[in-house]
Amino acid sequence: MKPVIQLFGDAFLYSCAVDKTYTYEQFVPEHLLAYQISGQTLIYHQKGEMVLNEGQFLLGRRNQFAKSIKVPAADKEYKCVSVLMTNDRLQQYALDNEISCEERYHGIKNILLESNDLLKGYFMSVIPYTELGKPVSKKLLSIKVNEAIALVLELRPDLRSFLFDFSDPNKQNLEEFMLKNFQYNAPLEHFAKLSGRSLTSFKREFTDIFNTSPGTWLKEKRLSEAYFLIKKKSRKPKDIYLDLGFENLSHFYTSFKQKYGMTPAEISLKK
Repeated sequence: MKPVIQLFGDAFLYSCAVDKTYTYEQFVPEHLLAYQISGQTLIYHQKGEMVLNEGQFLLGRRNQFAKSIKVPAADKEYKCVSVLMTNDRLQQYALDNEISCEERYHGIKNILLESNDLLKGYFMSVIPYTELGKPVSKKLLSIKVNEAIALVLELRPDLRSFLFDFSDPNKQNLEEFMLKNFQYNAPLEHFAKLSGRSLTSFKREFTDIFNTSPGTWLKEKRLSEAYFLIKKKSRKPKDIYLDLGFENLSHFYTSFKQKYGMTPAEISLKK
């Protein structure tokens, strides 16, 4: 069973997986403040990996690739709720509170916040909104998101630039960027944005470097990596297809056979 992922307005994101581990590929477009109610979230991001355990709080920064594996507890379903702090809301908060931040943020993008009664109390006030089963008014959403912003600033004033640096990602070396991030299952627009380019510039420069289109290169790169892992590292197809950006095992098998003339299972048997 896939996780239930519900968005309440444009602020509260509630995710619940009932009975088994599930991987969810994602691009994080906005800041978020998350509370792990039960189970674990294993997060693989561009700079490494981390675990969000039951009762912990995560502050995540916008504009990043991240792969999360949702793991239910032995006796509980997986539950996590996030409050999204969009760029528009943060800019309005800065305007309303006369906050000016010229400093560019260069720190880590995923921060575990120290658990305390203020954070717990805040999320206890948020969770009922996810259980109403109906839309939350824009006025209430605005109040709760502003409260989250104020709470982060109260607890971690050193994260001012984390919240209010509105600059776009710096332009990166495209070849290095793609070789580090090809496994993320995301639209080309997201690859372009995180590499610091418009979609048009991204496609043009990509073709100049790799002599093929981004879509073709991504598919070929993921398949060649799959072949290496299966043939040389004895990895099982079912254990790697999600890690390499394929949406399902059937699609992976079909694409693999089209390229190599045999299935991943047959490759394994030929050793």
